[in-house]
Amino acid sequence: MGRQPCCDKIGLKRGPWTIEEDHKLMNFILNNGIQCWRLVPKLAGLMRCGKSCRLRWINYLRPDLKRGALSEAEEDMIIKLHSQLGNRWSKIAAHFPGRTDNEIKNHWNTRIKKKLKLLGLDPLTHKPIEQSEKLELPETLNFPQEQQNIQISTSSPSLDEMNESNLEMGSNELFQNSDTFSSDMYNPGLEDPFQNWIDSPIHWNLFDNLDDNFL
Repeated sequence: MGRQPCCDKIGLKRGPWTIEEDHKLMNFILNNGIQCWRLVPKLAGLMRCGKSCRLRWINYLRPDLKRGALSEAEEDMIIKLHSQLGNRWSKIAAHFPGRTDNEIKNHWNTRIKKKLKLLGLDPLTHKPIEQSEKLELPETLNFPQEQQNIQISTSSPSLDEMNESNLEMGSNELFQNSDTFSSDMYNPGLEDPFQNWIDSPIHWNLFDNLDDNFL
């Protein structure tokens, strides 16, 4: 089960805080202290959420809040703590009285991160950024000796091999066609029409009847 909301958030005001709201919240907390953030808005006369009141007080209104930019000593301390604690900003902020976790986190993302990258350090691991390594492929693949002895030919057949293959195919077809031709055209059992024409006396009589002048 998740955490219950601090309020119904119905009819509550959102957006930037006004000066009047800041005075109401400061006066109530300084006079009554902080007992329960859920009750603070109602008791202080504010139409705000309890979470909004808490963040406004911690990050902007509390008297011990330290303002101004972080010093170089504070930045070095943040870097050291971040290398040990990571992004646990609330625990890091506990080492800096008057500083908020939100302020330290924003300063880390906007300034310190870039500073580490310029120094050649990885902001996540705090180690030197390794240069891009060149991927080197192995010269020989470690296949078993039996597979190395196997040679797979992927080259196409040579022109001489193709010609020899075509000649063999052509000669086979020629022999097949010649057998068919000889069996069909020179079958002794079939009549030869040209020979019958020569042996016919009718055709030779035509030459005898021609006029000598015509010859």
